[in-house]
Amino acid sequence: MSKNYRILDLIRRNRSPLENHLIDGLVDGRVSRRDFIRHGSLLGLSLPLLGGITSAAGLSGMPSLARAQGAPGATIRVASSVPAAAIDPVTIADAGGLLIMQQVAEFLCVDGPDLVLKPALAESWKPNDNGSVWTFKLRKGVKFHSGGEMKAEDVVASIDRLADPANSSNALSVFTGILSKGASKKVDDYTVEFHLDAPNGNFPYMLSSDNYNAVIIPADYKGDYEKSFDGTGPFKVEKYTPKVGASFVRNDNYWGEKALPERTEFTFFTDVQPMILALQGGQVDIINQMPVLAGVALLNDPSVDIISLKSSAHQQLHLRCDDGPLKDARVRRAIALSMDRDKLVAGLMKGRAVAGNDSPFASVYPSTDTSVPQRKQDIAQAKQLMEAAGAGKGFKITLTTERYLEIPEYAQLIQNWVKEIGIELELNILDQSGYYGDAVFGKSNWLDSVMGITDYGHRGVPNVYLAAPLKSDGTWNAAHFKNKDYDALATSYIAALDLEAQKADAGKIQKLLLEETPVIFGYFYDYLTATAKGVAGVQPTAMSQLFLEKASKA
Repeated sequence: MSKNYRILDLIRRNRSPLENHLIDGLVDGRVSRRDFIRHGSLLGLSLPLLGGITSAAGLSGMPSLARAQGAPGATIRVASSVPAAAIDPVTIADAGGLLIMQQVAEFLCVDGPDLVLKPALAESWKPNDNGSVWTFKLRKGVKFHSGGEMKAEDVVASIDRLADPANSSNALSVFTGILSKGASKKVDDYTVEFHLDAPNGNFPYMLSSDNYNAVIIPADYKGDYEKSFDGTGPFKVEKYTPKVGASFVRNDNYWGEKALPERTEFTFFTDVQPMILALQGGQVDIINQMPVLAGVALLNDPSVDIISLKSSAHQQLHLRCDDGPLKDARVRRAIALSMDRDKLVAGLMKGRAVAGNDSPFASVYPSTDTSVPQRKQDIAQAKQLMEAAGAGKGFKITLTTERYLEIPEYAQLIQNWVKEIGIELELNILDQSGYYGDAVFGKSNWLDSVMGITDYGHRGVPNVYLAAPLKSDGTWNAAHFKNKDYDALATSYIAALDLEAQKADAGKIQKLLLEETPVIFGYFYDYLTATAKGVAGVQPTAMSQLFLEKASKA
């Protein structure tokens, strides 16, 4: 037995059967190094241990997580969208508000650009045998900005607030059917157990930066977060002015490495063009999220650097399945077949996207079944389906959507494409507040529209996409799609702890959704952040978060 395999044998002796199955998959080639690292981190294996196992298996070690250290003391200036509502960890849902909250408050773990979970306020996590109970070990010595130490009761209270239906929590889209109020249990001051409604193989992502509301704040929080901005993060609030901007200063009592910048400043903009002018004019250093179409001028600007992250972010086109002409799945498939996805990627998104195949399984996910054929434009087949459905003479219908990123242009392309198969599409493009409304059925243009396009931010695992907009009881099921076979497959995928089992379920889900087409996933777009030359150490996420503790200026 070689030295490396003796090391692997020793490692196996102290691992669970599930962990050993993962290690064996790495050795025999069934599991790639990338998938091994991602799933190993999910099961709570430390990053150094994962690197050691890959090395012992004869593969290259972990990529360096170190970032270049710049000069300390800078003021980093960020252009951001205006928060659409009061900033509150329980209810906030828009990118501008979430960005501000994330500057001061932290997560138990963080989903990196490689979809690997990294420890933050939690040092480790572990499932029981079937993934129905997950145990998190908390970091000791973490202080809130208000002075108290973060302990298990703060974690339990923070997550219970989000899981409580009475609080109108935005995180219910994540926790409904997964984690109920009262199911988070303190074991001791630094240990919390989460007793799930059903087994969930990807549950740590539900408590990570993937679930952007899941920041940990004091147990005694009573509301009105804008008065305190209390958290554990590397920056503390200096000033917040609604609709105008915010500034933060370095937290010298931070539990981790102290932030390099002395201050950060955020200026709120209602449109991207003034952001671009501010970056080019030297008034800001960073545009947190840059839409492709509006930001074309910056893509080849020598004074600007573009940080590009592959993501699962997308624009969902929902088709209402329970009423009207879209009730027939053949009509829904015809609409999907009328669309030219190659032109979407190359034209609308300037190559900064990949084609979608009408399911949430983006190419970035290791569980995606890549053997399922990509849907392509086929006008002749689309017309045949319309005839077979009794809709050969066409019909009129309204597409309702939001004025955000490239969505209005996407809607116009769809309008032109469906005209070829006889559908006269009227566009109703609203501002975001008008589109989302109260974000509940009966009080939302989004959830009540017959046909609509909705922006969905990046997630490191597809669980939320599979449940909230597609399960029969999904909180965001604007398509009103109800299919028992789909519900069972989604439940099975979400429960699976094993990558092979996830892939098997994923393939079945992908094929079922191609047949039913309640939602069209036309493309998954790259997340772009623009920075001025000389600005280094900026770490965006495709969830619109921006980690600035390592940022510096030349």
